[in-house]
Amino acid sequence: MNSALLVNIFRFIMLLAIQIVIFNNMNFLGYISPFPYLLYIILYPVNSNRSGLLISSFLLGITMDMFCNSGGIHATACVILAYYRPYIFKFAFGLSYEYQTIKLNESLTPERFSFILVSVILHHIILFTLEAFQFKFIWDILLRTLFSSIFTIIISIIIIYIIKPNRR
Repeated sequence: MNSALLVNIFRFIMLLAIQIVIFNNMNFLGYISPFPYLLYIILYPVNSNRSGLLISSFLLGITMDMFCNSGGIHATACVILAYYRPYIFKFAFGLSYEYQTIKLNESLTPERFSFILVSVILHHIILFTLEAFQFKFIWDILLRTLFSSIFTIIISIIIIYIIKPNRR
């Protein structure tokens, strides 16, 4: 096995464990629910196998569904995010994505921030829409998406800086 695969397996297990043990038990004011397990999909290598990302995203989401007893909404949101990830890359990075010169766990630039922002908002809007599944809860969906996205982005950026490899 190569080191990139081992890093991805470790990241999958650690982010899932942190989400299940710590962040699933947090719910601030009924609107803020952090989901930093999305970092697995966000930090997945750009030039890696896309079908591997889709399958592992499904496994990530279905595991979350088993622990949250949520009936497949996490799996759906994760697979949709993984599917649209190349388009979000192209939107955020433009020509740099074409040459695949992107490393997300380096210093935070506006392009990296916009990629994380769009990814988190896409995941959250799908997740909360499927959770409510009624149009009369549109304000609740929008509020939960806004506040949870802000909190998830802050936690995700902190985690990226914690796990960022040192350069010497």
